[in-house]
Amino acid sequence: MKQERVVYVNGEIVPESRAAISISDRGFLLGDAVFDSTRTFGHRIFRLREHLDRLYESLRWMRIDPRMTKDEMADLTMDVLERNLPTVDERDDVWVTQRVTRGLRLASADIQGAADRPTVIIECFPIPFVERARYYRDGLSIITPSVRRTPPEAMSPRAKTHNYINLIQADMEARAQDPRAYAVLLDMNGNLCEGNGSNIFIIKDGVLLTPKERYVLAGISRRTALELAHELGLEAREADLDLFDAYTADEAFVTSTSFCICPVASINGAAVGEAGVPGPVTHRLQSAYSGLVGIDVVQQYLSRLS
Repeated sequence: MKQERVVYVNGEIVPESRAAISISDRGFLLGDAVFDSTRTFGHRIFRLREHLDRLYESLRWMRIDPRMTKDEMADLTMDVLERNLPTVDERDDVWVTQRVTRGLRLASADIQGAADRPTVIIECFPIPFVERARYYRDGLSIITPSVRRTPPEAMSPRAKTHNYINLIQADMEARAQDPRAYAVLLDMNGNLCEGNGSNIFIIKDGVLLTPKERYVLAGISRRTALELAHELGLEAREADLDLFDAYTADEAFVTSTSFCICPVASINGAAVGEAGVPGPVTHRLQSAYSGLVGIDVVQQYLSRLS
């Protein structure tokens, strides 16, 4: 690493080791905050405008005013990224994240009381290619834990907030069964829902199926996969998908900002399909994704296998 990473915090760009927020910040105290993350491909940022659109929709839902325009947020994001690129090896890429909290808790205030100024953070963080490389060779082992995804009647999953305890509990339960497993939660109706920062797809008879947007955070990578499926002439639609659908699928994969498109090898110990990983449709979509972003996203992971 040629230098220390830097972070934007409330009007200043500082070394990461000096970045700090108050212990009275509502994002820390109450999870009263939103965020969004994109990533780079070959050090070029991916669909920043779409991620900022989602960030500002989350802010509007949470009624937090970031006190800066979307264009100002974009300019600051690019400034932070460009200052951090000298710290990134030419083979590596980073997450690029904006976080906005409601600000500081006011002294002697009730739970609604907050200072007038929000806390705004923009950061970069390395994508863990080495730790995740095996998933592209072996496929993900999915476990659906007993923990169910928070229903939209309780809190909308369509806003990207700091409230991840539901997903963390699910991950802990899955990894207690298999340290390498990845949790995908069911919704309150017993249908496939989503995982920590990820969406799931199954493929049956050449058709792509994914859970309905009402119940999930509709990822930008999810949207990209649907767009690529359309370009490839593949049928793709949202549907209620239960475990029967999962166990009888021909293929399955998850999408996320870092994973892009990662194949699934098993669900609750049951092998997915008979074609191995990745299946033929998943492979076509991975290749199309690589063509879109300008690098081989699968090889970027596989090249880190020891």
